[in-house]
Amino acid sequence: MSIVAGRITPITTTISPQFHHPSPTAILPLRLHKTHISLHCSNSSFLNPIRLSPVTRPTTRKPTSIQMSMEAGVGLMGTKLGMMTYFEPTGKVVPVTVIGFREGNVVTQVKTDETDGYNAVQIGYRRVRDKKLTKPEMGHLEKSGVIPLRHLQEFRLPSVDGFEPNQKLVLEELFKEGDLVDVSGTTIGKGFQGGIKRHNFKRGPMTHGSKSHRALGSIGAGTTPGRVYKGKKMPGQMGGTKTKIRKLKIVKIDSDLRVVMIKGAVPGKPGNLIRIAPAKIVGKNIPKN
Repeated sequence: MSIVAGRITPITTTISPQFHHPSPTAILPLRLHKTHISLHCSNSSFLNPIRLSPVTRPTTRKPTSIQMSMEAGVGLMGTKLGMMTYFEPTGKVVPVTVIGFREGNVVTQVKTDETDGYNAVQIGYRRVRDKKLTKPEMGHLEKSGVIPLRHLQEFRLPSVDGFEPNQKLVLEELFKEGDLVDVSGTTIGKGFQGGIKRHNFKRGPMTHGSKSHRALGSIGAGTTPGRVYKGKKMPGQMGGTKTKIRKLKIVKIDSDLRVVMIKGAVPGKPGNLIRIAPAKIVGKNIPKN
């Protein structure tokens, strides 16, 4: 286009194909569509059309980082044995969960920033026969000289100084009576349940001609928004998910029976795998930022 006496007049140019001399730049008409090409104008005139050259934008990729929760300290794995009643010396009755420890809780791998990009300690628990594990699993454990173990879990720590492979973790050295711990496990599966059992909904009237007893009811408006909002509480699979109960108190540690009694209930049924870690307390063992 050219500017004549303050007016803009369109100019159409003709492109002649050139196949013998490929060039990074091309002569194009000025009537352009939406593209990611910038215009580089130099000495443009009626006989010298504008040359267009593509601009390469540098692609910056964010460095990959490990998104994991930092633990307040290394913990242990155990097996839920059940619940019982514990009487304190003052006579107070406390409901406790008894967690036992099978053979295991051995350091199988120490991960550092130099080798894996983050600091963590991998712990193995519950000894099994060799044929119960795959060859890659056996090779991983044999590399550290560890016995065959069923469960492997990591505890991400700010520093892994003082840990080495095939190191045995002792309960009495990590926890003591009165400590607060975070307990993780898999909840008991309840199968497919309705809204009353799953989300504690109220039921409708059972008499006086009511047709709605345990039905869910309305799940949203009609034309607007014309859909069901995500996260709507509805019937579905209940239980069988990983859950963490925070800040439970250790009531008793029995070294002879190799059990620990924790106040309150923990996820799962007797026989389930339980993960015990020091409780995260902001300002004490977890920084405020």
